[in-house]
Amino acid sequence: MKCYRLNLKRAHIIPMSTDLALMRLLQLVSPSLPIGMYCYSQGFEHAVEDGWITDSAEASEWISGILENCMLTVDLPILSRLYDAWEQQDMEAIEKWSATLLAYRETSELRAEDRQTGQALARLLVGMDFAEVAQWQRKLNTTQATLFAFAAVKWNIPKHATLAGFIWSWLENQILCAVKLVPLGQVAGQQLIFELSKKTPNLLKQGLALKDDELGGSVFGLALASSRHEMQYSRLFRS
Repeated sequence: MKCYRLNLKRAHIIPMSTDLALMRLLQLVSPSLPIGMYCYSQGFEHAVEDGWITDSAEASEWISGILENCMLTVDLPILSRLYDAWEQQDMEAIEKWSATLLAYRETSELRAEDRQTGQALARLLVGMDFAEVAQWQRKLNTTQATLFAFAAVKWNIPKHATLAGFIWSWLENQILCAVKLVPLGQVAGQQLIFELSKKTPNLLKQGLALKDDELGGSVFGLALASSRHEMQYSRLFRS
């Protein structure tokens, strides 16, 4: 049996091989997944602290900038390569792309976030009888995307759906930060995620098309906010 998820514009369909694969994807992107993503804002908290983000429009602009200049050119294409490497059991490529992704993180907080959430996901997967990723619980170059890709391959989640789920998870977490910090109301938060998610089909298409020498991107405001957050006196989030 096959089921399909439609994007908001119904421009194309994302095939899911089984209903179980869809359930596993929903489990993987759920906010209740115990890897601590709710602890991190990726600089959003300090952007609010400094008055850069004061309303829904500014939150949308901030999140869009990261989507288009970082997620598109770094996270999505590297996640795609990690997915392929796990499918092929190419450990050299897995190590390479995991380390490369971590190297793109411009501050100690962003590197720590990626490492800590990746190691937490490794511990969860080991607890679910995937002993082959035990070493990733301690590796310094562990990233969330590395273990996210592993789980997706093991659970037969198609690559396109894996990338869509990953970007959705990131987007939802950023919106939750906006709801808590700006603060925005729940309706405004839902409106934001509804509008920003319209960008994802095109982002996925572009991200999958990038060649190795086209990877890389930087958002100066994100790097600045993250580095200043490290010294912020009172804060709710770890990044």
